[in-house]
Amino acid sequence: MTRLQEKYRSEVIPALTQKFGYKNVMQVPRLEKIVINMGLGDCKDNAKALELAVSELATISGQKPLVTKAKKSIANFKVRAGMNVGAKVTLRSDRMYEFADKLVSIVLPRMRDFRGVSAKAFDGRGNYALGVREQLIFPEIDYDKVEKIRGMEMIFVTTARTDEEAKELLSMLGMPFQA
Repeated sequence: MTRLQEKYRSEVIPALTQKFGYKNVMQVPRLEKIVINMGLGDCKDNAKALELAVSELATISGQKPLVTKAKKSIANFKVRAGMNVGAKVTLRSDRMYEFADKLVSIVLPRMRDFRGVSAKAFDGRGNYALGVREQLIFPEIDYDKVEKIRGMEMIFVTTARTDEEAKELLSMLGMPFQA
């Protein structure tokens, strides 16, 4: 069991049960999955750059990414249907908790001018989206081997019914929201 899972079971569940008055432990919101997405539209012609970006995402997440393909052709962007345009990873269970723990305790504090993450990025159903501008903030990435700085989006999918419950869950798990 990871450090964050232990914290969730021992501290977060009792605190959320008391605050929101849940009658059953299964009503308490929990993290369901974390989806990490990296757009690679600039790599559509360069297979080596795509391979490097996919390997960086695999290093960050600890899991092999799925290369996503374009569904439609868009002439203005010179994209044809079926071209590789991104990579995504869905983390669940232990890998999800390890990634979330690493994100809040190591990665986010390494960001330049970091004052906390926005509390406005909830979708109305208890899910939270977080974007980072560069992959260099992750400690696994070697600065010298990076060919191009890429951003990525992380979506925290929870079982919470409201944004308030999800925000409380994530803040108790260590997510540093802005005041």
